[in-house]
Parts: sequence; C-alpha cells; structure tokens
Amino acid sequence: MTSPRRLTLPCLATGIALAVAACGGAPPPEQPVSEAVLQAEAATERLSASDGGKIVLRAITAHGGLEAWYAAPTSSYTWEYSNAGMNARFKTRVLVDNQTRRAHHQILTLGTPDNPENYDGRFAWDGENAWIYPADTPTINPRFWALTGYYFEQIPFVLADPGLSYEVLPDEELDGEMYDMVRVGFGTGVGDSPGDTYTLYVDKATDMVAGIRYTVTYGRPAPSGDEPNATPSRETLFLYEDYTTVDGLTVARHFMGYNFADGAVVDFKNEAWCAEISFSQPFDESLLEMPEGARIEPLPGQ
Repeated sequence: MTSPRRLTLPCLATGIALAVAACGGAPPPEQPVSEAVLQAEAATERLSASDGGKIVLRAITAHGGLEAWYAAPTSSYTWEYSNAGMNARFKTRVLVDNQTRRAHHQILTLGTPDNPENYDGRFAWDGENAWIYPADTPTINPRFWALTGYYFEQIPFVLADPGLSYEVLPDEELDGEMYDMVRVGFGTGVGDSPGDTYTLYVDKATDMVAGIRYTVTYGRPAPSGDEPNATPSRETLFLYEDYTTVDGLTVARHFMGYNFADGAVVDFKNEAWCAEISFSQPFDESLLEMPEGARIEPLPGQ
C-alpha cells in the first residue's frame, strides 16, 4: 500500500509560508487520507503489476473508478435470474456489505421461467454460514447464490480484489467488433470456487465491459493437469446490456447468457435483470440473524 505523497517546499515557498505565519496566519492542517483512497491506491498497485491487470484497471476507471467503488458501503438492488435448462426463475432483493461481502437476500418470487410466483423467504451469508428460510425452499442454494449474482453485477469492480490473477488473451470479435480480452482467475483458497474464471470483453474505444465468459466450478474438484490455465472447452457467454450510473458507478441492468463451446455460441442458456440499484444504503446487521427453522447449507462434500 503506498503512502500519500508529501511535497518538499522550495526555499521561496518556505519563505512565503514563514511570512504568512509572521502576519498571524498559519498553513491549513494536512487532511487525513480517506480509507477509500488508500484502498484504491493499493488496488491500483496490484492491477498495474501485470498487463492483464492494467486492462481491468482501465475498465474499472471507465465504470466509475476505484475510489467511488471503495467509498460505496453497500450494493443494493433486485436481482432476477431465469435459467431454462434448470426450469427455474427467482427474484431477490439483495443487500451486500461491499467490505466484508456479507449478504442478505429477501426472496420475492420463485418458480419456473414461465411462471414465477410470489414467495416469502430469505437467505444470507453471515461470513461464516449460509442459511435459508424456510428450510425446504427449493431451487436456491444459499451458499452459491449469496454472492454469485453480486459478482456478475459488480464486474469489473470486484475484479480488483486481492488474490486474483490476470492474463491477456488475443483480441476476439463479438457482434462484428474486436475487443481487448483478459482472463481473471482466483488463487487457491479464494472463495468456494477457486477454479472459476472470468474472461472480459473490454471495448477498445470506451473501456466498458461488453460481456464476459465464465466457468462455474462450485461443487467440483479444482482444475488440474498440465495446462490448468488453458481455455475451458465449455463456458457461458454473458452479455452486459442497458448500463446505468448510480452513485457514480456504472453497472448493467440486463444480462443475456449463452452456452459457449470451442470458441462459438451454442444456444441460449440464461437471462438476468437488475433494478432499484443503490450503492449508498446502510447495512442492516440484524438481517444476518438466522431465524428459527432455517437451514444451513454446507460446502459440497461436507
């Protein structure tokens, strides 16, 4: 983490300062550097250490910047997700502490893609356990979904977290336009799915994220073999659409997902919507208290 720069005044400036002090004035006190600035400086140093990280930093700057991100106490919005292959659709009201990543979801609707129905339930990640209420709530794995939608919505900002790796890939075409490409991976022990990857399509002119390709390794063994960083044979292409700026941060409100294999789109997979976005809501600690009758979701295999 870098410390704030201190300027050494030349002799002329020192003389002026002494003259002002002699006349009864005094230089203004030095203002403390905010925690958001310090975090932004540390993240900038991490990202600037690699060519891939520099591409991610460009994207973060285009979407609002690191200081605005670290100054945002929470992320709050509604997240609606539909997956035809799972025959599932649900909508939750999300509140996440951006510093600790503790999260609470109020379940608003739950059902099939064609018939989501009102539902009264909730789930949370309290930093130690993921729980869901009622215990027999179908479809939603609270440990998986507590932060999955959050990561999709908060790209590229969350890709400045410690413990990530960045690899520049050859430019790729998307809808007739060429994009800068960078693959982001997670270090061993980072989260429940360290084998996950996110590959960003970054607009060469605007530095905005047009979409990502991602893999999901939750509940599966970590990747192994001679080429652990090789491009996965099967991914999901997630297109980012309908951007809006809230509290200085620019995020997408619509996502279209497609199965992606051997470098090409295969078929439609999933869709998501985000609304009622805020980055300034206070975090309510009481929401993390597990109600009687809730169920704790363990890690797979435990």
